[in-house]
Amino acid sequence: MSDVTRTLVLWDIDRTLLYVGDIDRQVYRETFAEIVGRPAERLPARGTGVTMPLAIRSLLLDNGVPEREVPRLLPRMVELLPQRLATHTDDLREQGVLLPGAVAALKAVHAEPGYIPTVVTGNLKPNALLKLEAFDLTGFLDTEIGGYSSDDDHRPALVGVAQQRAQARYETGFTRSNTVIIGDSLEDVRTGLEGGAPVIGVASGKTSADSLQSAGADAVLESLEDVSKLLDTITAVTRVRD
Repeated sequence: MSDVTRTLVLWDIDRTLLYVGDIDRQVYRETFAEIVGRPAERLPARGTGVTMPLAIRSLLLDNGVPEREVPRLLPRMVELLPQRLATHTDDLREQGVLLPGAVAALKAVHAEPGYIPTVVTGNLKPNALLKLEAFDLTGFLDTEIGGYSSDDDHRPALVGVAQQRAQARYETGFTRSNTVIIGDSLEDVRTGLEGGAPVIGVASGKTSADSLQSAGADAVLESLEDVSKLLDTITAVTRVRD
């Protein structure tokens, strides 16, 4: 392995690999009601890719919580949210779905010599692991070196978090020349543009292929079903520059 060129592959989770339907929103409802003491009238938008701490901040403000209260309530919601999601483990398995080609794509990337697959996600780490474990996906990913919104609520910063962790574990420097993001949202594209990694957009979520391209994705796939095309695209976008 020492003479194999290493490439850090940063997978998004929601709407790229899997979709959990209304479960995340239900967990926001339950957490808000417990912490604030009343129901939430407005919930975070679906499929945006925004990090969970920022989504919680918006949830509080959009539901009339005074801004001065946010610094006190937000950490309590961040702590409670994974506990609430854990109570929905069976729902994740029963209501959630794997997206087309996801398992084959994960297997292929995991098997590729030199590829180091992990995640960069707007999920808090416990939430990310609960979702991946519900679909038996953790075996294809080194989740210890991922970047999670529990590390930083500014999603582009998570690229550097993952690169530093990967460097410490694999004794290889990671830059934009050997790092790639695979994701479905405009936030995934922004994460790459600002965080310093090429992005392969996948039109499996709420964002069209044209919109992903226009936002600056280095390449766009309609889905993960063509595994050979995915592997070729990873090679193409990581070959060029530093």
